[in-house]
Amino acid sequence: MIVGVLRESFPRERRVALIPALVLTLIKARAEVLVESGAGADAGFPDAEYEAKGARMAARPEVFSRAEVILMVRTPGANPTAGAKDITALRDGQTLIGFSEPLGAHNVTKEIAARGVSLFAMELMPRITRAQSMDALSSMATVTGYKAALLAATELPRMFPMMMTAAGTIAPSRVFVIGAGVAGLQAIASSRRLGAKVEA
Repeated sequence: MIVGVLRESFPRERRVALIPALVLTLIKARAEVLVESGAGADAGFPDAEYEAKGARMAARPEVFSRAEVILMVRTPGANPTAGAKDITALRDGQTLIGFSEPLGAHNVTKEIAARGVSLFAMELMPRITRAQSMDALSSMATVTGYKAALLAATELPRMFPMMMTAAGTIAPSRVFVIGAGVAGLQAIASSRRLGAKVEA
């Protein structure tokens, strides 16, 4: 089996669907790994790291034409800007895995199905114990909650923690987090670590 990894074409998308450390896992499972040149560059993984783990670098058209399984962070449904070009490159019998937004991009999902492609939407993986290792949403939500707290701290015209100085005491900032899902819990924890008084 040939597994293909594509460079993301969505504007400002820096993630990559497969990191070099996991290439060896696929090779041990007797898969050949074909990575589009530059696929991991924005995420901090140069081509040389993929090659050192046993992957072969290729141009985008070759990945589409040879791979039986294609890994993307944003499949065409989640990439309205440049995803249409990718649909025409897909062929019958391929499997596409990534974030797909199938509930909002019905027409794209139908187009992919009409081409005979199997689509696995990572965001629809059940969030149960057995599937926990495939829960891509929780890991992304954790990063989002953390980053939200940092961005809020940057934008606020005062500091988060209580400050006791020779000139007096500055009360801690008050942070209100809306929602207490995975992202919200991380935003709460990160804001508290920064010293804010937090409510949710």
